[in-house]
Amino acid sequence: MNDPAIQAPPRRRSKIYYLAMGAVMTAVICVLAPLSIPIGPVPITLTNLAIYFALYLLGMRLGTASCAAYLLLGMFGLPVFSGFTGGVGKLLGPTGGYLVGFLPMALIGGWFIERFSRRALHLAGLALGTLVCYTLGTAWFCVVAKMTPLSALSLAVFPFIPFDAGKIVLASLVGPMLRERLVKAGLLEA
Repeated sequence: MNDPAIQAPPRRRSKIYYLAMGAVMTAVICVLAPLSIPIGPVPITLTNLAIYFALYLLGMRLGTASCAAYLLLGMFGLPVFSGFTGGVGKLLGPTGGYLVGFLPMALIGGWFIERFSRRALHLAGLALGTLVCYTLGTAWFCVVAKMTPLSALSLAVFPFIPFDAGKIVLASLVGPMLRERLVKAGLLEA
């Protein structure tokens, strides 16, 4: 019965398997997110890069769920936000809008990654999601910090555009390769 022409049917993964994969990617986000370079009220972090990778590996729904789990862990006080901080106060503070903005960023980026095979459209989707994150974050930053939109953009968005563009390009190059390797290893379904 070792005939290579006879193949076993593809193995279906259980819900527990997908929950475990989601938990692993939540852990990756939680490990990378606190690492930050403080350059002002909004630090440079690896949070969005970790979320982009979660989207490539897990897809829109489970990748976004991993992002939501990360936010919940931080909201309940685990030090998973930038600079090893956590708590509701961080979400209600000046950078809280950017944190909450990760959810629509994940939904939009994940939708593009799932629907299209062209890398250019992945880049566009991740950029659009990041733009939505910037918009929500800046609106909240303006309210909490009592700043004009232009001042908030100058302080909390414009300096980050080159870094975030680099993260988007890196994720679009490395994400599909990681997924392909994990599929070949039998850890993810094609």
